[in-house]
Amino acid sequence: MSGSSAKPKRREAAKAALRYKHRPGRPAAGRLKKPDWGCAVGCAVIPGVFVLLTPLYFFDMYWGDDLWSGFAAAWPRGAYAFAATVGALVPLVFLAWAWPLTRMNWKKSKPRSLAWAAASLPGLAAGYLVAGVIVGTTRPKRRRDWDYDCYSEGGPCWVHVHYPWLWAVGLVATLAAAALLVTLLVRYSGRSSATAPSTSEPEDDPTPRSPSGTGGRRPPG
Repeated sequence: MSGSSAKPKRREAAKAALRYKHRPGRPAAGRLKKPDWGCAVGCAVIPGVFVLLTPLYFFDMYWGDDLWSGFAAAWPRGAYAFAATVGALVPLVFLAWAWPLTRMNWKKSKPRSLAWAAASLPGLAAGYLVAGVIVGTTRPKRRRDWDYDCYSEGGPCWVHVHYPWLWAVGLVATLAAAALLVTLLVRYSGRSSATAPSTSEPEDDPTPRSPSGTGGRRPPG
């Protein structure tokens, strides 16, 4: 027979199947999915902003007109001095609110952190009062909204007509008070760091060397 004696070639083994690779954006199998708080935070933003702005709205509605038509005009030196006082209070009330919050440390002591949070509430209340006074001079963005209520006595447009440089006086007072406050804080921090006790031990005084050059040590016998 003329058949070939060569053995039939075996087929090469098929390459390994594609291995599953974990994608970065895909959770691994058996790993618990962490809760997504993004939706909860986003849903709480709108009610939170509404709650924060509501006191300013009522302040402007009930006391805004009387504030600038009566109280500010009766202030010593007039409404411009009142605007300077309000502008100088801006950095002070911000510091009274923010400084206690910087002292909070939930991991170290929760009761003490709650106490510092409560200590910031007077500063927050004072900040609402100052912000309410400032909002009382804010005119609507659109000129077509400058209606009779805006030009009524004590209204925002009325304030800008009678006291055209009110915003400049308040801004200068705010910047001056902030610069003075920063200067005082820098000096206070420098003094506190200079008077802090040193933890390193003082160096020993050098011992005088003896004439023999042994430095006070006994020579070998």
